[in-house]
Amino acid sequence: MRVFVSGATGNIGARVVQDLIAAGHEVIGLYRSEDKVAALGAAGAEPYFGSIADPESLKEGVTRSDGVIHLAFNHDFSRFAQSCEEDRRVIAALGSVLVGSQRPLVITSGTPIANTVPGEPAKEDNPTVGSDVHPRAASEEAAAALAARGVNVSVVRLPQVHDSISQGLITPAIQLYRERGVCAYVGDGLSRFPAAHVLDVARLYRLATEAAQPNAKYHAVAEEGVSLRAIAEAVGRSLGLPVRSIAPEEAQDFFGPLAMFVTLDMPASSQQTREKLGWEPVGPGLIADLEQLRVHDL
Repeated sequence: MRVFVSGATGNIGARVVQDLIAAGHEVIGLYRSEDKVAALGAAGAEPYFGSIADPESLKEGVTRSDGVIHLAFNHDFSRFAQSCEEDRRVIAALGSVLVGSQRPLVITSGTPIANTVPGEPAKEDNPTVGSDVHPRAASEEAAAALAARGVNVSVVRLPQVHDSISQGLITPAIQLYRERGVCAYVGDGLSRFPAAHVLDVARLYRLATEAAQPNAKYHAVAEEGVSLRAIAEAVGRSLGLPVRSIAPEEAQDFFGPLAMFVTLDMPASSQQTREKLGWEPVGPGLIADLEQLRVHDL
């Protein structure tokens, strides 16, 4: 297949590109900054200039592809809801080119929108909340609108995707820890984040694209839930910082825009994904990567 990948130069996207090419596929990789062209070329991908800020600029790349993996997202969490609405428009633009074909479109969402059964981890077939409850659901609402038009669209829901350099939402939390000189968790610290190593996640995107199953939902989850306290303690050990609990009413002042996430318990399962795709994660766990933090790269 020739696969168009948005976010092809990001932490996850670059690994997706490598995995696709290693498996024998061709890649058209989206870039918006000239300093990324060389890396795409070195990986064996065809660079394609465009930006999610201009969804129309992406359509030619989709036209030239046999399938699309959409990873690009604005990760400025001070404007999270706005970024999610922008993603809705990007998905609509990508899918508009695929109407009337069976070419797969794999979009990205987050596992928390399926945390809808009290006391249980999020599952792939759970009911989901709407974007009025969790802004990230806008991406899946856009996918559902495309599916109603006959587009072969599926969803990969992400947990905290990690290696020893980047760990999803935990990366900006680490920066806060360094700035404040303390690693904080809220209350008893038992709120949980699901997690998976970036190389395992990259392989899942490829498998989902190859399977091309309409309306499929996949969870890129290796660990169902790692507690915020365990995360704070691991970062504290790596950076030599003290660890302490803060009261829930202090979370907003300490974590800022991240407070909406660190106070939620968000475990997630990937059992159905593993059964459907034969996906078995093999990478190191989140705590292992946090204990190997490359401080100079943070």
